[in-house]
Amino acid sequence: MTTNDAQPVALISRNDDSRLGTPLLVFLHGYGSNEQDLMGLSQYLPDEFTYLSVRAPLQAGPGFSWFPLSQEIDYSIESVEDSIRSLWAFLEPLAKQHSSVTLLGFSQGMAMATSLARYQREAIAAVVGLSGFAIEAPESDLFKDEALIAAPLPMFWGRDLADPVITRDKIAYTLGWAPKHTELVHETYPQIAHSVCMEEIQDVAAFLNRVVLDKQQD
Repeated sequence: MTTNDAQPVALISRNDDSRLGTPLLVFLHGYGSNEQDLMGLSQYLPDEFTYLSVRAPLQAGPGFSWFPLSQEIDYSIESVEDSIRSLWAFLEPLAKQHSSVTLLGFSQGMAMATSLARYQREAIAAVVGLSGFAIEAPESDLFKDEALIAAPLPMFWGRDLADPVITRDKIAYTLGWAPKHTELVHETYPQIAHSVCMEEIQDVAAFLNRVVLDKQQD
């Protein structure tokens, strides 16, 4: 994905008419990674979904970043807002072709997933956040948290309590924000550090079945 008029870089699990009307799950990778990183998880997740993995717009070492980070993983709210608007401009026309949109973000990708849901609550069915955090942005007009208070977002958050990357202030904010704005499933996985494990992915699959697929059948 880019912030200009160039075509975003993305991978999709099926790119024919068979995807039309299916639930869409969008993978949002972490800092310094790329669109190939999370796509492999799709083999362990429900077959009913179409899976889309999007490349972040900014170069970051050998990979890409959704917004610039300092050594303390701090960021500017303006850069986050720019990236969220750009991502939604890409996803919005695709969303109209699918029965629902779910976001799965790892690390910085979780910040993007929760932020996009705060920007476009009615368009997002659920969020999965892995080893990440939510953005603290009290002055931002982009984050419409009142919409989530009115209609809490189904959200899965998995992490290691000893994650060495996400700083304590960001975890503390997310721990305060998530229960007030989401229907939260919060699971911890010892010794995965800043990564994922098969037990966690199995829990994510069960979550997706329950909060997305089962609801579509009601």
